[in-house]
Amino acid sequence: MTFADPRLAKLDGFRVEIDAARERADVILDRPPLNVISMPQRDQLRLVFEALDENGTVRIIVLRSAGEHFSSGGNIAGFLEASPETVSKLAWNIAAPARCSKPVIAANRGYCFGVGFEISLACDFRLATDTTQYALPEQRLGQIPGSGGSARLQKIVGITRTKDIVMRSRRIAGKVAHEWGIATDCLADAKLEAATDALVDELRAFSPLAQRTAKKLLNDTEDAMLSTAIELEGHCYSRLRQSDDFREGVEAFHAKRPPKFRGT
Repeated sequence: MTFADPRLAKLDGFRVEIDAARERADVILDRPPLNVISMPQRDQLRLVFEALDENGTVRIIVLRSAGEHFSSGGNIAGFLEASPETVSKLAWNIAAPARCSKPVIAANRGYCFGVGFEISLACDFRLATDTTQYALPEQRLGQIPGSGGSARLQKIVGITRTKDIVMRSRRIAGKVAHEWGIATDCLADAKLEAATDALVDELRAFSPLAQRTAKKLLNDTEDAMLSTAIELEGHCYSRLRQSDDFREGVEAFHAKRPPKFRGT
């Protein structure tokens, strides 16, 4: 894929593949053998997610890796070399999958450490395997997670388990991550690609408008009071009732046929 932004003329440590027929874009970490994520790569990843969000041919985005490990984390030397301005943007860049209006799937295998774990936590779905190990090991460097990892993790598993993971630099296996609600599913490593394909096809079958609305609503109400969340949900529901997709969904239901959603 080519990008208009000159900053994306040469991607640093990853590549992008688009399958227009399946309305799918894959962002593939590809810096063998451990897919270490550099400082410049973080900014490029943000720009790519923003570009894919605006691409009308893409419905679903998959973040995956080449090789047996998703990512061992960031380039350690880069932290000492980076300017304060660069460091201040770390969490904003890595939150790009969460800000993206489209569903984003992280396919995790092997090491998923540091920023690799943090960007996966910013995705909507995390598919883990029996080889996956999640960790936020920054305490071993005299640091803490700096790209939203501890904050997002605490929302998912609570303060006790987050302290266990962060303050002890503890590794969590894919099976445990699934049991704790970190991973959407955990499966045999050989089945990761098939499971990812199946989830992409499942998500494509829904109304893109309804999915964008659901993602934004859930993100926006994560910290809201229950009464506020219910009110916002009602407003979103009311707006969707006026959509062509909702009318098509109702008509298809009564006609006992698959709906043909258009995203309007």
